[in-house]
Amino acid sequence: MKRPLSLLSTAGLLLLAAGAFAADDYQPPLTEYGQPDLQGIWTNATQTPLERPQELGNKGFFTLEERLAQEAEWKDYIATRQAPSDPNRPPPTDDNTDLGYDNFWVDMGTEVITINGEYRTSIIVEPENGRIPYAEGARERMMASFRRMSYDGPEARPLGERCLMAFGSSSGPPMLPVMYNNNYQIVQTEEYVMILVEMVHDTRIIRLNDEHDAGNFPKWLGDSVGRWEGNTLVVETRDFRKEQLFRGATEGLVITERFTRTADDQIVYSFTMDDAAGYSRPWTGEIAMKRRPADSDRMYEYACHEGNYALAGILAGARRLESATADAQ
Repeated sequence: MKRPLSLLSTAGLLLLAAGAFAADDYQPPLTEYGQPDLQGIWTNATQTPLERPQELGNKGFFTLEERLAQEAEWKDYIATRQAPSDPNRPPPTDDNTDLGYDNFWVDMGTEVITINGEYRTSIIVEPENGRIPYAEGARERMMASFRRMSYDGPEARPLGERCLMAFGSSSGPPMLPVMYNNNYQIVQTEEYVMILVEMVHDTRIIRLNDEHDAGNFPKWLGDSVGRWEGNTLVVETRDFRKEQLFRGATEGLVITERFTRTADDQIVYSFTMDDAAGYSRPWTGEIAMKRRPADSDRMYEYACHEGNYALAGILAGARRLESATADAQ
């Protein structure tokens, strides 16, 4: 159910629109080392999708009224999901056994991404259609790799399933919002930038003004080297492990990220994906990272393995299926 926009006053609409713009002459505070200060805890929670829905075509931005209607629709959907369960509901069937998450834990946010006063319809801003430009055969190779995924042992399962890495590229790069725990703590020194990711407590270590270490062993999050260009932290990451490659990418992937503090409570985070074998052209996304309120300025441990009963259950289920298949034969 959509809320009627008539309930919003004209003054309220103008205030929302004005609040979407950051001052062009904003100067971020500096660290003791004279670098723009990105430190603090930030969230990229949003329901704005990575890829634009195809029905929107090249429509990159919502109007203010469209944005408000979209956010109201998301809020209504969340309220419906949070309603108490019917105690007389029938037991699960083969069609709904994957509905295990209590909506209490879901925290994707309810705001449309707003940058420079523009209400984005997708995270991807280039190409114009807001879609990943897969190279010929790349999408098919990606889907085939999913179908080949084995249940022989834990080593063959996805990294997120094994509690080794965050799922959905939450840790990045690129750092994308997922269904919950979309918080990031940034700490700076003169020579490093550290990003602690709430999901699976992953930690990114970005060396400043250094060279890529191609001779070293591949890191889970790639090899990240940063530099300051004015008020923007530019980070180039390469040399990914094949298990951590992003949708359709190959081991030649290079990701360039940009962190620009545009207001006291906002960092504009952009990333460009460049991989000629995986994509037909480089493509770029942008996300608004919002500062967490002062009264919640802390990070909690994500103890994935303490309750990771699913992995043992997945493998046990595979063994049962193999046994049942052998008996049938």
